[in-house]
Amino acid sequence: QVQLVESGGGLVQPGGSLRLSCTASGSIRSINTMGWYRQAPGKQRELVAHITQGGATNYADSVKGRFTISRDNAKNTVYLQMNSLNAEDTAVYYCNAFLVTDTIRLYWGQGTLVTVSS
Repeated sequence: QVQLVESGGGLVQPGGSLRLSCTASGSIRSINTMGWYRQAPGKQRELVAHITQGGATNYADSVKGRFTISRDNAKNTVYLQMNSLNAEDTAVYYCNAFLVTDTIRLYWGQGTLVTVSS
């Protein structure tokens, strides 16, 4: 069964840091673009950052300079290092990835909650 599993969410104080991880498992031939999205209460899901197979990155303006996306292709894992967190970063964070199996399909993880609060 092909799936994405996130980890690393939790409660953090304003100004703090968290690192999210998302690992793809199953009969995967390769992974194309991987990304992180988030959905705050009462808001639509929005792009946080994505990274291509070759390492090119793109960030939402709201996280530029604070968040860093990276990936380890040998581990089928994408990371999101989040620094200088503030209350507006509180959301459920989802990873997604274009996984190549016998076809190419976009998969989503189940989400991990990040709460920024004192």
